[in-house]
Amino acid sequence: MKGAYEVGRPISERRIHLDRATLVRYAGASGDFNAIHWDEHTARSVDLPDVVAHGMWTMGAAIQLVVDWCGDAGRVTSYGVRFTAPIPVPREGGADIDVEAKVESVDGDQLTIELTASSNGAKVFTRAFATVAARELG
Repeated sequence: MKGAYEVGRPISERRIHLDRATLVRYAGASGDFNAIHWDEHTARSVDLPDVVAHGMWTMGAAIQLVVDWCGDAGRVTSYGVRFTAPIPVPREGGADIDVEAKVESVDGDQLTIELTASSNGAKVFTRAFATVAARELG
């Protein structure tokens, strides 16, 4: 599947829905109970537009595209993200995150995958890259 590793080739895209219940479950699982993730008053007091998604939850949701594509989380050998903007999560309706992944580079059996994410028209992070061991993919 030589073409599968073509630089610039999109590998996956997905819209992920997020609501306040997801934030509460993630807070319990991660231990991150910062009030900006559940209390509007606190979030607005620090100049956020509303309660915002956890950054680590956002990273985890985004990398799942790559994991699903390569079929094994163990093939992801590195992953890093720089955040550009928080994701406000309104009480009514929640928020959607649009994530895309594409092959950025190929070096032997290592692929670098670039991820982009946006929510409500705003870019959520930049410089989001995952390194994937390409052996036996496909």
